[in-house]
This record gives sequence, structure tokens and C-alpha cells, in this order.
Amino acid sequence: MTRIVILGGGPGGYEAALVAASLGATVTVIDSDGIGGACVLTDCVPSKTLIATSETMTNFAMAPALGVRPHGDPSAEVGSWELTGLPHLTPPDVVTVDPEQVNERVRALARAQSADIERRLERERVEVVHGTGRLVGPHAVETSDGETFVGGIVLVATGTSPREISGCEPDGERILTWRHLYDLKEIPEHLVVVGSGVTGAEFASAYRALGAEVTLVSSRERVLPSEDPDAARLIEDVFVRRGIEVLNRSRAAGARRIGDGVVVELTDGRTVTGSHALMAVGSVPRTKGLGLTEVGVRLGSGGHVVVDRMSRTSVPGVYAAGDCTGVLPLASVAAMQGRIAMWHALGEAVTPLRLGTVSSNIFTEPEIATVGVTQRMKDTGAIAAEVTTVPLMRNPRAKMMGIADGFVKLFCRPGSGCVLGGVIVAPRASELILSISLAVENGLTVDQIARTLSIYPSLSGSITEAARVLRPRDLFASSTDVPR
Repeated sequence: MTRIVILGGGPGGYEAALVAASLGATVTVIDSDGIGGACVLTDCVPSKTLIATSETMTNFAMAPALGVRPHGDPSAEVGSWELTGLPHLTPPDVVTVDPEQVNERVRALARAQSADIERRLERERVEVVHGTGRLVGPHAVETSDGETFVGGIVLVATGTSPREISGCEPDGERILTWRHLYDLKEIPEHLVVVGSGVTGAEFASAYRALGAEVTLVSSRERVLPSEDPDAARLIEDVFVRRGIEVLNRSRAAGARRIGDGVVVELTDGRTVTGSHALMAVGSVPRTKGLGLTEVGVRLGSGGHVVVDRMSRTSVPGVYAAGDCTGVLPLASVAAMQGRIAMWHALGEAVTPLRLGTVSSNIFTEPEIATVGVTQRMKDTGAIAAEVTTVPLMRNPRAKMMGIADGFVKLFCRPGSGCVLGGVIVAPRASELILSISLAVENGLTVDQIARTLSIYPSLSGSITEAARVLRPRDLFASSTDVPR
């Protein structure tokens, strides 16, 4: 019977443990943070729970445009939300956010999810050891209390930690990382978000909807610089219209407390004053002090564990999965890396990791969901593709729901029409992207999507419309969704 020792209980670790246990291995998971890891306890699950509350506030703010207004509030005029910024249309005396209750719900859901996963591991007879561990040999892991576990296979899945900038060290009270947000007793009066990547954009969007004034400090030309440029421009435009101050081409040099607030100093000499500062400048792999290099595991220049598409490291029998590998910082990818590692280690038939079919989502308002080929690949000539973009404002369901911002973009292969990728910017884009992901994964063509009947009216109707625009045929010369 093979013994598996896993360092880290996040998605990469616990999914690997479940696979290994189902294949008859004896499995030990050594975890220092709580089963579920940062994803469940401090990152993905808490942040999306908070965002669910912010979405509710956005819906309240949009109500006047749909003919619904607070009782006795004639000032909430229909359509005014488009001009004045959404949060201002939900008067504090009508709808308020209770930050302590919101954050307690966030923490409770995270704890419950962690407990559910640990119970599942226990049912599958996976041994869970709470503590830290380090490799003392290629197949031996020593815990913080001196116990040593020897396994035929070792999996490293230790995740990442928030990156800190010199001069902007967090204090957990006014200068924060995203892991401090759920301990706040109040909604920040003015949140200065440093970093305009996924994390910075999501929290800027959420806290603006919750009523905070928000300044977003971006070192690049636009927010979300690594995302689809059309989607990023749209989100930045929405941010500005909703009252977020966006400082592009601005880099933070330091952050310091002043009384009950903070001052963020920029490299060009300017300063930004707020009540709180959120440092959202990326993550660093948790690979120091694990004994990896001592046993021969190769690390990349940024400290990530170097792995192949089977999750193998440079040492036979030692695998790695999740954010500590730097492959793609998504829970779904971490989980698949962990599964692949165990299937491969235990002799099962397995397909190497394929990133070209991985879908991802940014939980701003509206959301951005992507899969497959990107605009950058097309523009640089890396991939030959045809592309079309259909604005949501011409979708009948979007009109009914008062949705003015968003689009569906499809990429297909010239000639065959095979779907290569797509981008959706819309409320709940994370739910809409699945149909495009299925098309990419299974090699479907835009003709096949165009022939598929969509519900009328529905937001998903814009996906079939985009397919008809990309590959017009006499059969699809006219759309039932949009008068031509």
C-alpha cells in the first residue's frame, strides 16, 4: 500500500488526498492554516461572500431605473443611477450595511466550508495533522512537533501569501492586506486600493457598492492590465462612472498612518489620503523553510516550485500543486494539478494539464469571464482567429433588467469555425461562460452554437447571436433577438 504525505490542505492538497484515498493509498495531510487553505479561509470564499453582499447593494441602487424606489423618496428618479453613481441612490436611512454582521457571516461560511472538507477527508480515512512541516529527505516530512512522516510520494501544496511592499508594511488596522478586511468593524470611509489587478479591482468594486469612497492606484495604463483590453476598458469606465477615482500610471512608494487614517505616498511625489489602505500587489509562494532546495527540488526565480504538466518536480516522487507552483492562480487549476499528481503517481491513466481550456472569472460588477484564446494572442499573430463582439445593450433581456454595460466576444478558427475562446462581461458572467468553455473543450464550431436554440429572452442569447455574426449562413441571416 502506497503512503502519500501532503504538505498543505488547500484545493491542491485536499483534492489530491481524496483521489489518493479512493485509489487505496494511505494519506496524511499536514496543514497549518485549516483545511481548505487560504482559498477557503481568507481568500476566495470570504471575498466572494463579501461580494455577494455588495451585489445586493448594487441591485438596490439600480431599482429606481426599473421603477422601484424607496417609500417616500421622490428624489430617486428613474434613470438617475446612470449619471450619479450607484451607491448614492441607496439612502442610509432606507438600506444600510452592517459590517460586523457581514464579516461575521463571511467568517462563519469560511469556517463551515473548512469543517465540511475536513469531515469529508475523515470519512475517506485521510489522516489530518494540524501543524507545519518541512522536507528532511526526498520522502520524509517532519512536523513542527518533531513527528516524521515517510511516504513513497510527497505532494507540496503550500499556496501563497500576500506580497508586501517595503515601506507599505501592513499593520492589520489601517494598512491592510485582503486577509485583514474581514476583521474590520466598519466599512472604510475612504479605501485606497494599491494594485489594479484582479484582487484590487474586485475589492474596489465591492467596497464602492458598499458605500465607501474608493481610490484605485494603478501602476499601469489601465486597470486589469493582463485581461482582455476591451473588458478592462469597460470596467474602468464603469468604475469612473460609479465614483471610483482611478490613478493610472501611479506607483505607491510608501504608506503610513496619520491619526485615524493613512497617507499613501506615490513615487512622483503625490499623496493620497484615506481612512484605510488595501495593499493588493500580488502574492508570493510559500516555499521558504520547507527544505525543498535541500532535497533537490528546483525553484523558479520568484520562489515557485517548478513542475511539469504532470505536477512532477525535479525530484522523483515529489510533486507540487496549486499557487506555490506559479502555473495559474486558480482554485480549479490547483485542484486539477493535485488530482493529476495522484493519478500519475499511483499509475492511473492521466492526461497532462491543459491550460487552454481553463475558464476564469473576475468578480467585479459587472463580472469578466474568459476562456481559451485571448485578444492578445490574436493581435500578436500567435493564433489565427476571427473575432466578433456583441454588446449586451442590444440584448432584450439585458434591456429588461436595466443592464447597460457588457458584451459577448467570440474567437473562432478561420475556415473551420471551431470555437477557440471567448470573453463575457455581464452580471454573473461566471455562470454564462460555461457554454463557451464546453465549446472550446469539445471542439464545437460556431455553426453548431448558432444552430442551438437559446431561451428568448435571455442573456445567453447573445452567445448564439455572436456565433451567427461570426459565421453567417442564409439560415441565420436574420436574428430573432435583434431587429435588423
